[in-house]
Amino acid sequence: MEATPPVSVILPILNEERHLADAVAMILAQDYPGSLEVVLALGPSTDRTDEVAARLAARDPRVRIVSNPSGRTPDALNAAIGASTGEVIVRVDGHAEIPLDYVSTAVSELIRVGADNVGGVMDARGSTDFERAVARAMRSPIGVGNAVFHTGGSAREAETVYLGVFRREALERVSGYDPHFARAQDWELNHRLRASGGMVWFTPELTVTYRPRGSVRALGRQYFNYGRWRRVVARHHEGTINPRYLAPPTMVIGTTAAVVVGCFWAPAWLVPAAYATGVTVGGIVIGRGEPPRTRAVLPLVLATMHWAWGIGFLTSPRSLAR
Repeated sequence: MEATPPVSVILPILNEERHLADAVAMILAQDYPGSLEVVLALGPSTDRTDEVAARLAARDPRVRIVSNPSGRTPDALNAAIGASTGEVIVRVDGHAEIPLDYVSTAVSELIRVGADNVGGVMDARGSTDFERAVARAMRSPIGVGNAVFHTGGSAREAETVYLGVFRREALERVSGYDPHFARAQDWELNHRLRASGGMVWFTPELTVTYRPRGSVRALGRQYFNYGRWRRVVARHHEGTINPRYLAPPTMVIGTTAAVVVGCFWAPAWLVPAAYATGVTVGGIVIGRGEPPRTRAVLPLVLATMHWAWGIGFLTSPRSLAR
């Protein structure tokens, strides 16, 4: 691969009227010296996203539009890949904020280490007290475990990375994203890349700003779906579950059982009390430096993430299997 291969930046788009123009502007302003195109896969939005996208495409010939009638993320990504022409495929979301050297740094690292996919840090940043609490939880092992793209660390091989910068030949080798996976499609794709002999590489030099959910309900729905679809992945790919993924469902079962037993045997209440103490102390520890209202809501955020993921995993129906 040449030093500056042609790059296609693909975005699955649905109801991104507020953020789409800024996201595309950040991509077009990249300092990458090679050719670069942007492919927007438009789902059936209910706001003015399509109008914004049409204006962007009319204004700059590097911006192209493809249709994604289903509105599902894996379908959007595959449609955009199919319509793209670059040797390197860069996945970006419609509300992501990438630095100006994101593409050049990623392509350089992709070539340097010979990886199939390179990604960096999912840098969660909130604006409200609740969003800041979610961001703190998402950057901490207490909230999301030890996934390197959440917590950071040194450059290394990884199970999965945030978004991703891919060699086209690698995506073609594994037939792209599996359209079955409405969620967890990134983890599932990276698993198949690694199983085919490819390398997934994390580097802290790549940082993408992520905007977290703004309410308990939205956060709970997000993590419920994460847990539900992570179990679907486990059913399709045996041996991919480790203790990090089993911790939330184990906590849900253990705590619920203790509450039931506690109705007849008082010492059992020590289990939910210990969990409540754990998330409270954990929230205090990871919330250092935050405003008091952010620190106050952190235990609720941590518990929402744990319980929603665990319940989603436990209740994931077998009907979601292929």
